[in-house]
Amino acid sequence: MDRRPRGAAVRDDAWFEALFRAHSTAVHRYFARRAAHDDVQDLTADVLVTAWRRREDVPEGAELPWLYRTAGYVLANHRRKARAIPVQDLPEEVDDADPAHLTLADEEVRSALAALSARDRRILLLHSWEGVEGDALAQLLGISRGGADAALSRARARLREVWAQQDAPEPAEPRDAREGSREGSAASPSAGTTQTG
Repeated sequence: MDRRPRGAAVRDDAWFEALFRAHSTAVHRYFARRAAHDDVQDLTADVLVTAWRRREDVPEGAELPWLYRTAGYVLANHRRKARAIPVQDLPEEVDDADPAHLTLADEEVRSALAALSARDRRILLLHSWEGVEGDALAQLLGISRGGADAALSRARARLREVWAQQDAPEPAEPRDAREGSREGSAASPSAGTTQTG
């Protein structure tokens, strides 16, 4: 018995080829930003294999959000299975010419993102890095469009707060305290002497 609604696209090889052409690059970029270079191809393939196996579950018109959600699960499983890498196998220096490494090396950005909740970080990265917005973001988050817009707005506001806190200068020592410490150090040589008068 066919479970597809009337008028729904047939999920055959042609459907999968169209899905692959339309979205495989986006899925690949998703992993390129989050996983080791050597794992990106395999992780991308895992998502696409899952899409083929579960093709009847992929919502028509919302394929990319479904693929991103699946990619999140695949990445989480991959990280759980990851084994320790011996230190001697790590490269001595990072290749600064690689834009991906330059982006990841930006300590201020990493620090600001790390200070956010996992949900805020996910929303911002999906929107900024992956270009997911509007209804697609709502579907990916499992909330309404208005809820997704509000969540994105709140995540941006929290990022601005964190960024402002990082940029804020250290609180300056009050002027009186600085002068007192100078006077105290200047007066200290004579502190042990007594004046006669």
